[in-house]
Amino acid sequence: MTEQATGAPKPQPRAPRGGQQPAAATETMTGAQSLIRSLEAVGADTVFGIPGGAILPAYDPLMDSTAVRHILVRHEQGAGHAATGYAQATGRVGVCMATSGPGATNLVTPIADAHMDSVPLVAITGQVASGVIGTDAFQEADICGITLPVTKHNFLVTDPLEIPRTIAEAFHIASTGRPGPVLVDIAKDALQKTTTFSWPPTPDLPGYRPVSRPHAKQIREAARLIGEARRPVLYVGGGVVKAGAAAELLDLAELTGIPVTTTLMALGAFPDSHRQHLGMPGMHGSVAAVTALQKADLILALGARFDDRVTGRIDSFAPHAKIVHADIDPAEIGKIRVVDVPIVGDAKDVVTDLLAALRSDEHAEGRGPDATAGYAAWWQQLDAWRDAYPLGYDLPADGSLSPQQVIERIGQLAPEGTVFTAGVGQHQMWAAHYLPFERPGTWLNSGGLGTMGYAVPAAVGAKAGRPEATVWAIDGDGCFQMTNQELTTAALNNLPIKVAVINNGALGMVRQWQTLFYNQRYSNTVLHDGSAAGTRVPDFVKLAEAMGCVGLRCEDPADLDAVIEKANSINDRPVVVDFIVHGDAMVWPMVPAGTSNDEVMAARGIRPDFGETDD
Repeated sequence: MTEQATGAPKPQPRAPRGGQQPAAATETMTGAQSLIRSLEAVGADTVFGIPGGAILPAYDPLMDSTAVRHILVRHEQGAGHAATGYAQATGRVGVCMATSGPGATNLVTPIADAHMDSVPLVAITGQVASGVIGTDAFQEADICGITLPVTKHNFLVTDPLEIPRTIAEAFHIASTGRPGPVLVDIAKDALQKTTTFSWPPTPDLPGYRPVSRPHAKQIREAARLIGEARRPVLYVGGGVVKAGAAAELLDLAELTGIPVTTTLMALGAFPDSHRQHLGMPGMHGSVAAVTALQKADLILALGARFDDRVTGRIDSFAPHAKIVHADIDPAEIGKIRVVDVPIVGDAKDVVTDLLAALRSDEHAEGRGPDATAGYAAWWQQLDAWRDAYPLGYDLPADGSLSPQQVIERIGQLAPEGTVFTAGVGQHQMWAAHYLPFERPGTWLNSGGLGTMGYAVPAAVGAKAGRPEATVWAIDGDGCFQMTNQELTTAALNNLPIKVAVINNGALGMVRQWQTLFYNQRYSNTVLHDGSAAGTRVPDFVKLAEAMGCVGLRCEDPADLDAVIEKANSINDRPVVVDFIVHGDAMVWPMVPAGTSNDEVMAARGIRPDFGETDD
């Protein structure tokens, strides 16, 4: 699928590949064969998984499929995160597969991760034979019950006749409305029995009617509030990326002149380089973005959910602002913050209709940062904050590598259209600040669940879905040690990803909190041997080479560009670069957890003085 510079692709049903077409008439086959034929029919082309006893019947016909590629991972968690990376990079449904019991429970973390970040995912698990379900049979786990809180829907299939309809419904639910993970648990005997297969099945989803088009009255009311506002802000969430609404968002911002903030999950939805972009809001957001929301008199929330990382203490968040909240999930509207104008609908449809309403208003235009009226005073204030408190970092006095500089140079030297994944922690926040995000679909990370170990398998999935793209995983030495076994998966499946290990010898974000809030008592956050030299175990270069990858190391800033360029030049194998960085670097800005966004600390912990806002 070709990515457009102005918008990431939305999930689309795709025709079967490899010349295998859905059956025009009923055929007789096993339930396992029916499962594979169903995956072919819904357009699944890649499955990440590991075989085991209960799912084994499905792996036999999978071997004969020319339409579905199976990628054998080294851990089921890797399968789930790879499927998520595939889905986020392509806009299609990601698919993972595991056996019963521990195989299925190892998928719980990536399923929960996909649920928090609204990623279209179908997880297929084997289950013990239907006759022994509930008896604590070998490798039995009630995975439907376990995942009930973290799936959009799940199915237990004991009748092989239900397999085609269930797979069709699972893909439909996962990719429509607010995307999310769907689990399909299939009893082993259902896979083994003979059944009939026909396609397409008749769906049976009473009550599932996601709303796409917004209500016209609410759109008009939102347009009216925009016309009245003096200090509006666009608060853009990941729903805009999911909806493929980047082009419409750009039109809306430029038509109105309203400043834009993009959350961690929305980076790339609006160009970083655009004059109206204030940056990322929230706990580690830019001072201008955080403060703009605090001082706004109108917040237009598009596909965002008022997450606590963005709002800080909710009772002190944006106290002067009226709220227009547009989201495809009605359960999100008013869940955290009282809303003045609720709009249920797809972000693309919402923004398209809002543009039409504003264009019919002769006062909508001419309010941008260069205007002499409208929002001119607001932009003057925003620019003052932006100039006074820019993003930045200090180079270490001892001449060692700065982690921010490493990430910034990776972004500057990466080929155009590079896809970046990140783990969780300091390196994730530095990546959010210092990598360039000009279009959607180029930034994949674990936002809501904050899953360490996400980056490497997600990069594997992204590369499988978009083999033409360069894929860099920005990881920390803590995160990397959780899932680095998937480097073997990458090496054996010709998926030449590039991994930057930002190696500070510690669990960096936890250590930062210990520095700031626990009197520098570093309890169990040091990852090396604790000596002055700080011997690094394991040796990531040797580890990479043992897994069939190229291993590089960089410790001297003078070598930084050459090492990155060498990594970029290697495209026949995965590359791992061990960047030995200064251990005391911190992520700034920062809002301490549990406090108001008014308590934001800029570089080096300085508390800005914003003065009073004229209401």
